[in-house]
Amino acid sequence: MEKKKIGLTTKIFMGLIIGIIVGIIVYQLPDGVFKEDVLINGVFKLVGQVFLRGIMMMVVPLVFISLVNGTASMGDVKKLGRVGGRTILFYLVTTALAITLALALGSVLKPGVGLDLTAIEEVEPTIGEKVPLVQILYEMIPNNPIAAMGEGNMLQIIVFAILTGVGLSALGEKVDTLVRIFEQLNELVMKMVGFVMLLASIGVFGLIAETFATVGYKALVPLLKYVGIVYLGLILHASIIYSGMLKGFTGLSPRKFFKKFFPVMSVAFSTASSNATVPLNLETTEKELGASKNIAAFTIPLGATINMDGTAIMQGVATFFIAQVYNQQLGFGAILTVVLTATLSSIGTAGVPGAGAIMLSMVLQSIGLPLEGIALIMGVDRLVDMGRTAVNITGDSICTLIISHKEGELDKEVFNSEDKKINEESS
Repeated sequence: MEKKKIGLTTKIFMGLIIGIIVGIIVYQLPDGVFKEDVLINGVFKLVGQVFLRGIMMMVVPLVFISLVNGTASMGDVKKLGRVGGRTILFYLVTTALAITLALALGSVLKPGVGLDLTAIEEVEPTIGEKVPLVQILYEMIPNNPIAAMGEGNMLQIIVFAILTGVGLSALGEKVDTLVRIFEQLNELVMKMVGFVMLLASIGVFGLIAETFATVGYKALVPLLKYVGIVYLGLILHASIIYSGMLKGFTGLSPRKFFKKFFPVMSVAFSTASSNATVPLNLETTEKELGASKNIAAFTIPLGATINMDGTAIMQGVATFFIAQVYNQQLGFGAILTVVLTATLSSIGTAGVPGAGAIMLSMVLQSIGLPLEGIALIMGVDRLVDMGRTAVNITGDSICTLIISHKEGELDKEVFNSEDKKINEESS
């Protein structure tokens, strides 16, 4: 009998639980050299910082290379013309709405209030500074892209990567060799991310143990509140934004949509993988919901790659959560930076091992928040990942129905029919 291997998610969760237990035990110990220097600032900090610096090391090459590949691969968008443009616009707009909703929830419901981690990490009080909107927009264009990479300026890196990808796509066959090099570099970077993620369980243990050894059990309530607010954001996004767009653009019933689409959402929730649901999503959207087969063949696989509304909601709530536990106020400039960073980066984040931590670290880095807060987020990320994946793939299907309707290729009789057999016969 072969022993069943423990998955990465299980290992991270185990690291979280053990870290919480060990941290609370250490918190009860009397102050002294052993507690402060050997454990908290010694063992815990060492293993936590090694993992954290590994993530930071991969952010810039991962973001740049992934975005170049993601943008360059959209050569088909030009051929599809109107359909491609509408699809990209839908995905980017809904992602921007998702991150905006999440930031609003984080600002109002304050998931991080009640937990103070400033004893662990001192943060310079620059996050709340007001930056003119015009300055934010023109500073997205780098004077020196190499310097932007060296400084970790995420918005500038994203803009330069997208421009590079568009250039490669426009040149076509002339740069086939260069495109293949970027594809190979992408494989290399993802493999390196995989190596870093091997340390995830130990790193999460160290960071969580350090947190709980410093502040005690008080970290549990804000953490549960964070998960609850993320799910509130996911539910609101699906029930208001998605349902409103479906009803407004097509006149179709959101209730019927969710009734027929629920099996796909269940698979996405259980697997936490957008790619794993693509076949079922295609079949359901075409045969049960009446979308055009040709349009679905483009929009759903593309959505599994670039449509990250659920992930954007997680990033928005997590940003406010981490800002609040470090007693930082996010000004308008910082909030706008988060919206732009999360929206633009959605093009190249899917299918990357450890993408949740890497992309969240990119958002935090763009506004100067401590990356140590990622440890709390990673510990419960599986719980959040299931919900955000279900929302991600729901957006793919909604987009397909809207585009099919705009192109005059939506079969509303199939959508409105209650009998599955009738749908199959009509296809």
